[in-house]
Amino acid sequence: MLGRVEANEGEHSESVGPKSLNLAPTVRALPNGIPSAPRLNLAARAPSDGHGHGAAGPRADVPTRLTGTVTSPSVGLVSKTFVAPPSTNHLHQRLIHTSVAVKDAPQTRPLTAAMSYFMVGSLGVLSASVAQSTITGFLETMAASADVLALAKTEVQLASIPEGKNVIIKWRGKPVFIRHRTPDEIEEARTVDLKALRDPQRDEDRVKKPEWLVMLGVCTHLGCVPIGESGDYGGWFCPCHGSHYDISGRARKGPAPLNLEIPPYDFNEVEGKLIVG
Repeated sequence: MLGRVEANEGEHSESVGPKSLNLAPTVRALPNGIPSAPRLNLAARAPSDGHGHGAAGPRADVPTRLTGTVTSPSVGLVSKTFVAPPSTNHLHQRLIHTSVAVKDAPQTRPLTAAMSYFMVGSLGVLSASVAQSTITGFLETMAASADVLALAKTEVQLASIPEGKNVIIKWRGKPVFIRHRTPDEIEEARTVDLKALRDPQRDEDRVKKPEWLVMLGVCTHLGCVPIGESGDYGGWFCPCHGSHYDISGRARKGPAPLNLEIPPYDFNEVEGKLIVG
């Protein structure tokens, strides 16, 4: 049989001549074109031949991370190989060494915290300074000018006012009556029955010194200026609507509902002055 087949093949080759043949593929390929070798074990070792080839142990030309358990699940015509790298003591030692290095490294947290506190404190001081400057400038714009402050207080020389006479001065745009009362006027003002007064008020409560009566010269009815040393009670009279005030400036008759107002004032005993305001 073999001789016949060979003869036939010889005859066939002589008659036909050389031809190219397309053989079926013997290796399966992945979808990306790479040949698949599902049963190839790179960790397998050839038997020792006496020359040191195939010695026990891992291959020197293969990285350690590629050695380990090989799992080759096959699904259909596609084969996948997963290599699980084994855990080594070398990796653990590197982790421990890294932790120690970090532990022994110089700590920068206190310096960073101190810098943060310094920046916050500086910003606080700067903000407070700006706020103080702003408020001070605002208050200075609202403060009274020099001419207004000059009118805030008025001084009168008491020696220039004789006993039993009135003086009218101007304070903050309003008239002020100053009366140097006599002993009889003081006695008359203090013997008045308070029940007969429209706005009951003792004379002692309206003066700081009995001989000096200081009050605003503005009628409490409609703001007119009463006339001194006139009226039914020897004090002041408002001709506009007929209000009468006694020698203590208390309303006694007419439409005026209240007594004449007492402004703030004080005495300068050293200089003998009356300071209104």
